[in-house]
Formats: sequence, C-alpha cells, structure tokens
Amino acid sequence: MTVDRLSEVLDIVEVRGVLSGGFAARGRWFTRGEVHIPLKFIAVVCGQARLTTDGVAAPIPMGSGDVAILNDRSWLELEGGTGDGPRHEILPEEDFSSARLAAADRETDDVVVGGRIDLTPAGRAMLLNVLPPVTHIEASTVDVTSLRDSLHSLLDEVTGRRFGSAFAIRQHGQLLLLEVLRAYAGRADLPPGWLSVLKDERLRPALDLMHDHPEKPWGLHDLALATAMSRTSFAQRFRQAAGIPPLTYLNHWRMVLAQRALRDGDARVASLAADLGYASESAFSAAFRRVVGQSPLRYRRRVRADQLVPG
Repeated sequence: MTVDRLSEVLDIVEVRGVLSGGFAARGRWFTRGEVHIPLKFIAVVCGQARLTTDGVAAPIPMGSGDVAILNDRSWLELEGGTGDGPRHEILPEEDFSSARLAAADRETDDVVVGGRIDLTPAGRAMLLNVLPPVTHIEASTVDVTSLRDSLHSLLDEVTGRRFGSAFAIRQHGQLLLLEVLRAYAGRADLPPGWLSVLKDERLRPALDLMHDHPEKPWGLHDLALATAMSRTSFAQRFRQAAGIPPLTYLNHWRMVLAQRALRDGDARVASLAADLGYASESAFSAAFRRVVGQSPLRYRRRVRADQLVPG
C-alpha cells in the first residue's frame, strides 16, 4: 500500500487547525486587530470581505468559501458589507463563543470565522518556510470547491450546539486545514519545499527509502538508482523540488523524527542516535544542534516545560 506522505508529515509535526473566533455581520462593517501567532487563518463562510495585512499592497477580495492563511503577520483588517450607512466595528473576541454566529443568515449575512494553526517547533520550521506571507485559496477554483462544503459543515456544528459539537468542531478545523494545504500543494507555481518534493512522483521511490528507513546510510547513488535516474539528474530534480540537496533533506527528516521522539518519549540520546543511523551520540548531538539550534537534552527540557504551561 502506498504511504500517504502528507498525512505522515502532518501527524509527526502535529499540525492542528483550531477555530478561535467568528461573527455574522449585516450592513457595512469592519474589524481590525493585532496578530500574535505565527499562522492565522481567516475563512469567509458566506458573503464577501476584503482582507488587508502588513506586507500586502492592496486589499485581497475574499468570496464565499475562500480561506486565507497569514504567515508571520503583525496585524489584519477585514471589511465588508454594502449600503450607504456608516461602517460599524466588530470587536475581536477574547474567547470563542458560538453565540456570535447563532443567528447567522447564510443568504444575506457576511459570515467569517478565524483561528490559528498550532505547530510544534518542527512543524513551525517546516510550514512557515514553505508558505508565503499570505496564502489565499479561492473556493471558486474548480479543484477546491470542497472548501465551501467544509466551511458550511463547520458552521453547522458551531451553530447547531449538538451533542459532541466541541469534538466535531476540532475535527472540522483539521479537515479545513487539510483542504487548504491540498489546494496550495496543487498550485503550478508551488515554491521549492517539503510540499513540492512530497508531490513529485518521480522522486517518490527515493522519499520512500529515506522516510521508511532513515537509519540507513543512504548515498546519492542509492537514491538515484531507486528513481531510475542518473545521479546528476536526480540531484538536480530533487534540489529544484525541495530547495535543498537530497542528503540534506535526509538529515532534516532525521531531525524531525528526533524532535518527536524527544518531545513524546523518554529514549536516551545514545539510543536515539543509533536508531537514526548515527555512529555516535556526539555525532547525532552535533547534527541536532546544527539543525535545531540547541542540544537534544536542552530541547527536551524546553518542550516538556512548554507542555506544562496552560495555553
């Protein structure tokens, strides 16, 4: 059975889409606020809106079913509605409540939801580097029309107050994030990065070797042979897709696995080094420090401390 590499990566780095706000507005409206999280998403369930944020020259028009992801932005403003009256301000809410959406009229109102994308340090390094400052996914695009359906299902759970709705909202947040990543990965102008290399079928045999057996001392010859390409052709194609050479990718993948093991398990560093194919604990620790920026033990202490902090 073919392994779903996108699901594998998202599971390992624990990417989560979390709904944190929303409102239904009539007439002319606007809302603005600071952004204090690395990745924020805005989705227009019904109606229309215009999104402005730092680094964007002109407002981005968003229609029903559109989603935007803000990558490391510091503020945002949304405005919408029609008519001759003055614009009324919608203040951001500190804690999400479905009450602001309960009376939404999907035929006439502008309905907007927002949230954050929670990431582990490994996920942050991977996702922030591959996404532009603003990723705008338009539901009018033929191959992403499922975005609109996902948003309406999410709104049904938010407003329906059904048994188990909190659990369902979390799952819909995850599915919404997946739909956005699928749509983004399907773009012809996808920049080099892990999403681009994961979708390249010519490179899949080499990825299978590195992902399934990261402990093996794979060389350029082994990986090129698996793809039925010459070493030069393979190295060039891989670098164009991933933005880094194949063996650098292998080392980074080992570090992603190491971070998960240090975060979630109690394996000794020496044992982890052997499991990932390093000849010694010191060699592994040096590689880990180059990629992550701190020693394995310090990383473990930091992430364990972060997990104890309420948030």
